[in-house]
Amino acid sequence: MSKQKRSKQLPWWHLVILGIAFTTGTGFFLGSSIAIQKSGFLVLGLFLLAAFGTFFVFDALAKMIANDSQKGSFRTYSKKAFGHWAGFSHGWLYWISEILILGSQLTAIGLFAQFWFPDIPLWVFASIFATLGVGIVLLGTKGFETMEDLLAVIKVAAIIMFIGVGSLTLFGVIGQDPPHMHTPDHYFSQGVMGMWTGLIFVFFAFAGIEVMGIMAAQLENPKDAPKAGRIMVMIVTVLFLASISLALLLAPLDSFSAQESPFVTALKDIKFTSIVYIFNGVLIIAGFSSLVASLYAVTSMMYTIAKDGDAPKFFAQKGKRNIPYQSLGLTVVGMIISIIAALLLPKKVYEYITTAGGLMLIFSWLFILMAARKLLKLTTWDHIKSITAIILILLTITGTMFDASTRPGLFVSLVFIILVGIVTLIMRKKWSPRHENEDHLNWQRWKP
Repeated sequence: MSKQKRSKQLPWWHLVILGIAFTTGTGFFLGSSIAIQKSGFLVLGLFLLAAFGTFFVFDALAKMIANDSQKGSFRTYSKKAFGHWAGFSHGWLYWISEILILGSQLTAIGLFAQFWFPDIPLWVFASIFATLGVGIVLLGTKGFETMEDLLAVIKVAAIIMFIGVGSLTLFGVIGQDPPHMHTPDHYFSQGVMGMWTGLIFVFFAFAGIEVMGIMAAQLENPKDAPKAGRIMVMIVTVLFLASISLALLLAPLDSFSAQESPFVTALKDIKFTSIVYIFNGVLIIAGFSSLVASLYAVTSMMYTIAKDGDAPKFFAQKGKRNIPYQSLGLTVVGMIISIIAALLLPKKVYEYITTAGGLMLIFSWLFILMAARKLLKLTTWDHIKSITAIILILLTITGTMFDASTRPGLFVSLVFIILVGIVTLIMRKKWSPRHENEDHLNWQRWKP
């Protein structure tokens, strides 16, 4: 057994807890409001489709981890499958996506905080939470895992609390007024186009599954990665569907807003003011948890990119607590740019950045799926899962073309993809043929 494998210390159930912490963030607690606006009650079907697509992506990644656990995670598999250019472009696409997502998360947390303090500018809250997030990352991996465990418990407890309160209200057990339930009979006017354009925000609710893939490299037994992913996605999907269903039943569709969590909207509608203020605090905790996860992921990715020679070696240096301070510093620069964007475009920045970051992320997921198709011996069922996930991702990407609020995000993501493509072409001229293809030519060494 290699030294790398002997050092693994993460049991599979702990990875499940971390996965729940990574995925139940601002994409779900705020982004789902936009999905509801666009698709109405049909959003429940979208959540189910996105759950299958997300699991199929992670399952492909988990099987590669089970066969050959790599600290570089998914970008390493792209490099093994298709050559140096693929690892280079995959790593940079993911890094940019996480920087954009950091901006989305900072904006969402700021919106939650403005519920309490509406007169304080959004960028002030973004700056405060960005500083706190960097402080958590500076505690090192152990401190990061401990914090995410605690926040995961709080977030799940909050969702269960909402489900409990909502259910008791619908059945008339609690609440002063008779409950008013909003049925879906007349709310399918958004139709197929609404579902198509809302798909990006539902997929974004599952963002964080790839961070789970990075952490999976630390599993005691890498072959437990598929099991951990399966259980995590099942738990999260049940929680998502149950809570969103209740929010839709408790509040009228026209009350949901991109500026407010659907759960706060529902609790306000049934006049549970005290619970609203408590739940809003939980939303801030949830957003902060996903922010810290993204900080960890984007810093780790820059370190591995630099270590492989695809970024300046300066970013591959580590200091105390094994922290790559230079890579973290670059992440901070990206966050500052996001905070400035929040200052300049406070009303629309969340939708724009969410769309751009979400698209860049699922482009990264496409790399994972294609690498798995190249590196693994797939069964017929594996082929079906892989093709289904690819189709869902392509539908998500094309759906952003037909909505005015998501189209700018699509253009932003395409600009970044073109820039990464140009840099990749330039770099390929500098890589020797042997350097570019060494991993690609050796992938059969471990193919199962």
